[in-house]
Amino acid sequence: MSSLDSSFVKNSSWKPDLFKGKVVFVTGGAGTICRVQTEALVLLGANAAIIGRNQEKTAKAAQEMSQLRSDAKVIGLGNVDVRDVQSLVKAVDETVKQLGRIDFVIAGAAGNFLSDFNHLSSNAFKSVISIDLLGSFNTVKATFEQLRKNKGAIIFVSATLHYYGVPMQSHVGAAKAGVDALSNALAVELGPLGIRSNCIAPGAIAGTEGMDRLAPPEQRKSIISKTPLQRYGSTRDIAEATVYLFSPASSFVTGTVQIVDGGLWHLGGMMGDFYPNVIISAGEDDPKL
Repeated sequence: MSSLDSSFVKNSSWKPDLFKGKVVFVTGGAGTICRVQTEALVLLGANAAIIGRNQEKTAKAAQEMSQLRSDAKVIGLGNVDVRDVQSLVKAVDETVKQLGRIDFVIAGAAGNFLSDFNHLSSNAFKSVISIDLLGSFNTVKATFEQLRKNKGAIIFVSATLHYYGVPMQSHVGAAKAGVDALSNALAVELGPLGIRSNCIAPGAIAGTEGMDRLAPPEQRKSIISKTPLQRYGSTRDIAEATVYLFSPASSFVTGTVQIVDGGLWHLGGMMGDFYPNVIISAGEDDPKL
């Protein structure tokens, strides 16, 4: 089911038709964070194409999101692999055919899991780099002509994992560092064409697949205590940052990373209670290649 509803517009700081006539193209759009990003844009007038690998999940999410606004058009394009640029090109062509244009792009497809270096195989490392970093590049590559034509904007969904050393996350930290670097380069290269490029770096966001997978239940209270704002983030927090970065309010903002984590990264992240014992014990096993 949808995570936002019409009350978002009633209680929002944003104008109801802020994105009327605009179209957003979202990879990973059926996932928890990217879905709510998309819902906020749809509620504020945009139409959307959500892109995913799972056909059934993607189509179901699109159908549910199309109910958020009486005249909303949300299409779900499944069986799309962001590692294959031609797969994305076909999705772009279908989006333009059905929705007419693309103004905004959210590159949100990602893969993650916990693994110490000793048990992180070369193939597993490559897989995360391919989805997160190459997939982000391919997404912009496939949508570039539409972005140039419509003087559009890009948001990459990044992370804070490369701001310091985070155990069990070397693969994702490396990938997201690349995503930030890619966004910065595109901000400089594409700015003269009227295209803006920014990142959003979520922190500990409650109710997300990533939080469920990466934070053990016994660790979650300590995460709140280490977060300066003393709470988990919500998917709405990410949605609000997304609306800002696509809105005219940020028309002179490009090449930035909007960190939405309540200040947690300043205190060194989430693994402190388990370090170094969990790493030492994992390193004693035979390594994977």
